[in-house]
Amino acid sequence: MSIHSSAIVNPGAELSENVSVGPFSIVEDGVKVGAGTVVGAHVLIAKGTNIGQKCSICHGTVLGTDPQDLKYRDEETTLEIGDRTVIREFASLNRGTNARKKTVVGSDCLIMTYAHIAHDCLIGNYVIIENAVNLSGHVTVEDFAIIGGVVPVHQFVKIGQHSFIGGGSRVSKDVPPFIKAAGEPLRPVGLNLVGLRRRGFSIQTIAVLKKAYRILFRSNLNTSQAMERISNQLEQREEIRILLEFIVNSQRGIVK
Repeated sequence: MSIHSSAIVNPGAELSENVSVGPFSIVEDGVKVGAGTVVGAHVLIAKGTNIGQKCSICHGTVLGTDPQDLKYRDEETTLEIGDRTVIREFASLNRGTNARKKTVVGSDCLIMTYAHIAHDCLIGNYVIIENAVNLSGHVTVEDFAIIGGVVPVHQFVKIGQHSFIGGGSRVSKDVPPFIKAAGEPLRPVGLNLVGLRRRGFSIQTIAVLKKAYRILFRSNLNTSQAMERISNQLEQREEIRILLEFIVNSQRGIVK
């Protein structure tokens, strides 16, 4: 373990082997940091924060502070971060509230500079959240999603797996899996073809998703009619099941 002489690490914090803590950083009581994680300079890791192995917590990051929610009454909640996640300079991540009890960021994520993840957010694995993205409370971001820079996301919004949101967009409705969304107001602009190909989706699967996209977003059908046609006319691959299930469970409605 390497702890700089100017760092303040509470005796009640649990730091595993090969953890490094940089100058002027503060690690509060009850914090858990996994093996091989590097904590930079001027970092605050507040109570209730659990960090996995081999993470990189960069200069000025603030983790696990109280939720910015007037309903919060100092109840015990947590911020949980998976393995090998990188959190860049000056990002801020709050703990949960009584609603979910925790804020979660998965493994192998990249949270870029000045991003904010509010209380009770659930972030999957392999997610990229670019510079100055602001996630309101209770937002869900599924695996492999990418959110472009300077994007505000409304509370309770759900962003589907393998989706891509263009920079500077405002997200107030759910974004289904596998699509690319951009513009103001936010709208679907195609499949996330680059992401799907990079992650090894087959030509056949992409072809079926293209047909589903055209039915859902480029026909004159309403959402219920489009879903029925997709169910009746397309090959029912796992990705189609995921897409339809996401829409059925959407609470805020999907971008159209």
